[in-house]
Amino acid sequence: MNQLAIGLLNGFGLPPLEFVDLTADLGCRYMSIGVQGAALVPLGYPPYSLKDDATLRRELLAAMKHRGVAISLGDGFLVLPGTEIGDFDADLDVLAELSVPRINVVSLDPDLSRTFDQFAALTELAAQHNIETEVELVPGLTVGDLPTALAAREHVGRPDFRLLIDTMHLVRSGSSAADLAALDPAYIGYAQLNDTTLQPRLDNYMEEAMFERMVPGEGELPLGGILAVLPSDMMLEIEVPRRSLALEGVSPLDRTRPCVEAAHRLLRERGQ
Repeated sequence: MNQLAIGLLNGFGLPPLEFVDLTADLGCRYMSIGVQGAALVPLGYPPYSLKDDATLRRELLAAMKHRGVAISLGDGFLVLPGTEIGDFDADLDVLAELSVPRINVVSLDPDLSRTFDQFAALTELAAQHNIETEVELVPGLTVGDLPTALAAREHVGRPDFRLLIDTMHLVRSGSSAADLAALDPAYIGYAQLNDTTLQPRLDNYMEEAMFERMVPGEGELPLGGILAVLPSDMMLEIEVPRRSLALEGVSPLDRTRPCVEAAHRLLRERGQ
């Protein structure tokens, strides 16, 4: 089963049509996408808006059909203190048109109770578009660890609100494979694979997370143990942004290929 996806963050703003080709050229069938895109690193990519550009949406659908690629995740849903959840309706319309099955959400609203209520409202709105919602736990954000993510799930109380497990965030937030193994597998809806050291490599956590992760197997995360307890049919997105290589002129294909090869090795070791 080809369950690997190429994560949006690897491309640093690579336009959607080029991202389809990147995914297919890496031998993968799935990719994540943002409704709006802008270069996170000065690589010369133009900004794009799938919401405002109907021609781009048509071209994207045609490219995906031609290359045998589908979108596994709509990335970039952010809850802020003043967020009006209804404002996401147009974004969800776009993702539904592209047959996206799930979105992820994080919160920068320090009010935990309000965050949980906003998650519930977003989950209801997304469900109206036949889209599932995943909460991504990220150290330093409002939902920064596994217990808080589980509390959010309990509050929302819907089977279509599940957890997105990112290997770096999971371990750096203090949880382990054993903590995942203790969960009902149905609680987890999506996973992102990457590696890093156990101790920070940069002073700012989000700087490291957004721009400098490591090829799976080249860091210190217990990836084999984590993969062993994730559901065997779990979609596994490779999210390994490598800014230093990008700025040296290494192409997205050459930056990402070692990550795909490493993911295949890990899955083979797991017996897949």
